[in-house]
Amino acid sequence: MESKTAELSHLEKATRERGLRVVAIGGGTGLSTLLKGLKRFALTPAEIIVAHPGTPIIRDLCAVVTVSDDGGSSGRLRKELNMLPPGDIRNCIVALSEDEALLSQLFQHRFDKGSGLEGHSFGNLFLAALTSITHDFSEAVRLSSEILVTRGHIHPATTSNIELEALMEDGTRVRGETKITASKVRIHELFLVPADVDPLPQTLDAIARADVISIGPGSLFTSLIPNLLVHGIAEAIVNSPATKVYICNLMTQANESLGLTAADHIRALNRHAGQQIFDYALINRTPVSDELKAKYALEGACQIVADLDAIEALGVIPVLGDYLEEAGVARHNTTRVAIDLMQLGSQPLSDRSTRSAIKS
Repeated sequence: MESKTAELSHLEKATRERGLRVVAIGGGTGLSTLLKGLKRFALTPAEIIVAHPGTPIIRDLCAVVTVSDDGGSSGRLRKELNMLPPGDIRNCIVALSEDEALLSQLFQHRFDKGSGLEGHSFGNLFLAALTSITHDFSEAVRLSSEILVTRGHIHPATTSNIELEALMEDGTRVRGETKITASKVRIHELFLVPADVDPLPQTLDAIARADVISIGPGSLFTSLIPNLLVHGIAEAIVNSPATKVYICNLMTQANESLGLTAADHIRALNRHAGQQIFDYALINRTPVSDELKAKYALEGACQIVADLDAIEALGVIPVLGDYLEEAGVARHNTTRVAIDLMQLGSQPLSDRSTRSAIKS
């Protein structure tokens, strides 16, 4: 009887350990949109046990979020309460929440009037209140995630109060994310101020245990690169046995990536990390409609050029997919992105080749 019980316990343990550990790194709208796609595959241990064999499964999902925003509601709370900016974190909590109806609407509700309240979202104020109670922003994030029953863990890239500083191509320096984004000059290099800030231990642990690590989509210099500048994160990614994947943006972005190709994005990420990061790059192959192309052209933006030969020359395998969705703006089809991420993470090392990875 005892041996049968032990056998069942072993079977249950093995079943619970099905699936992949995924770490998604980024910020802004790009990361929260990706998390919505990954969430549908993030199952609880009880769900994993009854899941049909062959079902794509994420058994541990972790988001690492940049905390350099200094504009809008986040910027105001940052200055007035001396706390980390909650906006990108809030969006990720909502994206991973079980209940995307009432609670999510509540967290995203933005006050349109009221002295001191106007412009603030309820979720930002909620995180601010929990930070005041716990005296720990990362603990406030954890508690908020529990309240909204998220299907994953969310960690700020650092709990240090950081600013961004950019060295522009004309030799000038610009301090602060909002001013950097508003600048008309191309960014040459990005720095954190202060420079030597540490990540949460939980972040490094999640990266070390991951099967798949993704970076992107998102603003190259204000959402993605800041994470790599936090002390220890780039090294942890490189040293992790995980499959590392860059999810390429669909369109160039004013003051961040105008004129940059897909390979240029990867070069910028590698340069700021100080080493080569990626095994693969997920790249959209669906053309943007003429209507949307004209809309983006008004901003000077266009579809990112997929220079596949240049990407391969960097030692990165391009994976082409129909990732574009149009709804007034260009957005990733995150279900397709999530499935391809999991396929890459499940591939044995011996199967990793350009020919096997590129979609026909």
